[in-house]
Amino acid sequence: MRIREAGPINDHLWYLGREETGVYVLKGSKSSMIISGGMCYIIRDVLDQMQHFGIDTGKIGRMLILHAHFDHLGIIPYFKRRWPGMEVLASARAWEVVKMKKAVDTINAFSQMVTEKMGFMQAVTPYDLYWRRDVSGSIVKEGDSFDLGGLHVDIIETPGHSSCSISAYVPEIKALFASDGGGIPFKDMIIPLGNSNFTHFQQSLEKLKSLEVDYLCADHYGYVTGDEAGEFIGQAIGEANRLREMMEEAFRKSGAIDGAVKELVGRIYEDNPDYFMSREITEGIFRQMLKNIAGNAGG
Repeated sequence: MRIREAGPINDHLWYLGREETGVYVLKGSKSSMIISGGMCYIIRDVLDQMQHFGIDTGKIGRMLILHAHFDHLGIIPYFKRRWPGMEVLASARAWEVVKMKKAVDTINAFSQMVTEKMGFMQAVTPYDLYWRRDVSGSIVKEGDSFDLGGLHVDIIETPGHSSCSISAYVPEIKALFASDGGGIPFKDMIIPLGNSNFTHFQQSLEKLKSLEVDYLCADHYGYVTGDEAGEFIGQAIGEANRLREMMEEAFRKSGAIDGAVKELVGRIYEDNPDYFMSREITEGIFRQMLKNIAGNAGG
């Protein structure tokens, strides 16, 4: 079952934000953690929902970045500046990205582009949401685990969607937070996006498939429960295989990356005109994926 509304998932976990972009709050007996950062324009929703659901912000000791793409970093700067004692966790590569001026300029520009597209510019004005070099934290890596009190957050390195992608798994409640590295549950589909390296993306999915999952907690379009949660990564592997075949065929047919991008993205927006991401950004994602596919094919 796919659930896209903000609210409690179980006694320890909440989904906050909006249908197309959200974050999670995980509560142990000792402390709580925000997992992922969503889009910046959900900040008012998240703050209101925390109050409505009785989430104690004073217990939130950490925020976990699953990868350093703009649509997964949005509320992090506000929370870090509002509560400086919160520890921000991310992979070593993610910290490299958010310290690069060019990357930060792109993060802020894309955040503004999508916020304008969604009509929330006025709503975010009161909040300091821009990434600057003042946001810092700690590096996490494969095998690290964080004890929140009765709940452990285990870190798994899952590159491919981005070079800095990690996943988190909470064995006590069988909750997997794979971000876009596990596929996006859009409508009744699964969208596999191996932006930085499609081969690594597929290998990371294989790495996750043996986990027992009762809650597949995605960053876009909510979370998945029940039997579908347990089968989700396996289905994502199948969808990734199919998309790879489609990209290889489009590249062979057009003979050029730009031609293949035009064909594939055109199909997506013809079938899904309401997809939240701008066409320009989606074209950039497919251009990256096709460069990787063409390189592996010797193109």
